[in-house]
Amino acid sequence: MNAGAKTVSLVLGSGGARGYAHIGAIEELLAQGYAIRSVAGASMGALIGGVYAAGKLDAYRDWARGLQKFDVLRLLDWTFRGGLIKGDRIIVRLRELIGDVAIENLPIPYTAVAVDILAQREVWFTRGPLFDAIRASIAIPTVFRPHHYEGRVLVDGGLLNPVPITPTLRDLTDCTIAVDLNAAPDDIASASPPDANTDPGLLETFARSLDAVQATLTRFKLAAQPPDLVVSIPRTACAFYEFHRAPELVELGRARTRAALAQWRGRIESDGGPAVS
Repeated sequence: MNAGAKTVSLVLGSGGARGYAHIGAIEELLAQGYAIRSVAGASMGALIGGVYAAGKLDAYRDWARGLQKFDVLRLLDWTFRGGLIKGDRIIVRLRELIGDVAIENLPIPYTAVAVDILAQREVWFTRGPLFDAIRASIAIPTVFRPHHYEGRVLVDGGLLNPVPITPTLRDLTDCTIAVDLNAAPDDIASASPPDANTDPGLLETFARSLDAVQATLTRFKLAAQPPDLVVSIPRTACAFYEFHRAPELVELGRARTRAALAQWRGRIESDGGPAVS
């Protein structure tokens, strides 16, 4: 595939707060002249992808950048039925930022992946209310209450498919680019390095367990259906619940995308491919 390709099918993976990196990835792709023709996402990838497809990424980014720890806590509506958090306050705030919109009326094709927890299979949202798709796809089991929609009990799409490439296979675009939020650690240190001499708390245990499962599933998915380019965000960049760290994660996504595109061009040119624009 020519690294000078300009139309993109964009796949945005799951990974909680690391999903803010998707914002920087999108902005960098656009800045370099790529035209995003479709978006598929799971969990936070579905949220950011939906916001982008609705044309409200700037408003969402500016709002997220201003969130502090206390602001994040105020968005949590606690419950003990089906999960720790209802999720209603978050969706209400998103509606205020974006407005109600149907997926079929978005300017580009959009797919949000959720999981039917009773049937134990993926559910793809390609029509219907955008916020039902987002609410279902972000419903991390035991954290968010499952979303009931058209007789199904739906939870986080990352449970089965943390990097949903399959919905883009039908696209007639120049290339597929995936943003993986569960990549192996490299030069980014963990915000809270584990201490082997002490037991982690409940939230930390759950976060690390979730990261381990999603990292393994992501490797299988990327091997089975490799995209043209993977933008890798180390899973140690932050914990899935650190939603007060938007500014640094947006910049991380931008920097990682810029570097991945440069390396891609270099590989193509070294292989004797056509010059890259």
